[in-house]
Amino acid sequence: MFAIAAAAVFGFALLLDLLDTNLGAPGLFNWNTLVLIGLLLLSLYFAGVGRGAGGGGGRWYRGRRPGRG
Repeated sequence: MFAIAAAAVFGFALLLDLLDTNLGAPGLFNWNTLVLIGLLLLSLYFAGVGRGAGGGGGRWYRGRRPGRG
């Protein structure tokens, strides 16, 4: 989820940079601020924040385990 939001922020920053606009608020929506927001979202994604708590307690194998009689 955070990776998708970071991609959207980076895409928006690229669009603002290519169109050379500041949306009427140069101190709020400048290129550096949007890049920092995107990096924050990526770091939260890589840290594992927001992955969902009900995933089975860390059990990654689903179904019957091979070799168990």
